[in-house]
Amino acid sequence: MSGNRGVVYIGPGKVEVQSIALPQLSDPAGRKANHGVILRVVTTNICGSDQHMVRGRTTAQAGLVLGHEITGEVIEVGSDVLTLKKGDLVSVPFNVACGRCPMCKSQNTGVCLNVNPARPGGAYGYVDMGGWIGGQAEYVMVPYADFNLLKFPDRDAAMSKIRDLTCLSDILPTGYHGAVTAGVAPGTTVYVAGAGPVGLAAAAAARLLGAAVTIIGDVNPKRLEHARRVGFETVDLSEDASLAEQIASLLGEPEVDCAIDCVGFEARGHGHSGSQIEAPATVLNSLMEVTRVAGKIGIPGLYVTDDPGAADPAAQKGSLSVRLGLGWAKSHSFFTGQTPVMKYNRNLMQAILWDRINVADVVNVTVISLDQAPEGYAEFDSGVPKKFVIDPHGSLKAAA
Repeated sequence: MSGNRGVVYIGPGKVEVQSIALPQLSDPAGRKANHGVILRVVTTNICGSDQHMVRGRTTAQAGLVLGHEITGEVIEVGSDVLTLKKGDLVSVPFNVACGRCPMCKSQNTGVCLNVNPARPGGAYGYVDMGGWIGGQAEYVMVPYADFNLLKFPDRDAAMSKIRDLTCLSDILPTGYHGAVTAGVAPGTTVYVAGAGPVGLAAAAAARLLGAAVTIIGDVNPKRLEHARRVGFETVDLSEDASLAEQIASLLGEPEVDCAIDCVGFEARGHGHSGSQIEAPATVLNSLMEVTRVAGKIGIPGLYVTDDPGAADPAAQKGSLSVRLGLGWAKSHSFFTGQTPVMKYNRNLMQAILWDRINVADVVNVTVISLDQAPEGYAEFDSGVPKKFVIDPHGSLKAAA
């Protein structure tokens, strides 16, 4: 490692690729982390959650090195690491987890109790998530490596499917978690709110789980066109016809068995005028309307405790006008929170390696260089139907 560069948040609407410090085997408090490894980053993805910060919709501070979706090669191993060696190719769950606390031991790694002094749960390169340096960079440190890292069993096989395997760090397990917690099973009818990468991953997961039909709703015509192209039914929420009416036109009834929120707190209203106006609870309320009684609603979409960019004062503090009474009357179950990636990533790796899911095609993985990251952020923010994957060292180009 002669140097390191990474994607740095400068302020609302702006990121830059800058020289950053080389990673060290130490935690954000400066304590030695002999349980960690240093990775040469092979792929690192731009996530919609990153966009929330870059838009200025969180309390993220300038100077934050971004990136929580990381795949890499081990190049340095801490003295306490037992199961990994130099040269191993690994997937990094976006959750930073100690492996030792009660939450980690029960597979609730999204709310680890030991990696963030502010609150349960840690993540790389993310606001209020413990101060861990992000991985949209050439090199990154991963703590508690024996516990956190998923080693690919065969390097050549992994590199041949790296466009799919890069999705294991976040969006595929997140979409799968949404589908599982929504109760998707063989023969179910499923509605997914949002045709971005996580929504498409959730739809792919629903198909893997045996859903009879999966419907994706959005206001972006390009994303809806892509969703249809990869085999899903769609509803256009910019139309004046209600969501229930559009679902009824597809299914013959206005309700689905399972619903998944892949939009989160920056949602917009329905209809021609509403689709231009932020309505942060609109997705949750619409899902309650179209989910059958005693149905489940999975909520992997991000909601924040503070949203300084919200137009509504209540929403600035994370308070939304949710029709909880409707959900109560229909006996709905809701499941929220960070996805515990490690609960799913090994099985999903096998599904990729054995051609059971083609997530890269579904989410339209688009590979860019590290220097192209600012343009990738801007293009992603415009709503293009792409999942931008950064290739910091040209590894994918070389493999191809």
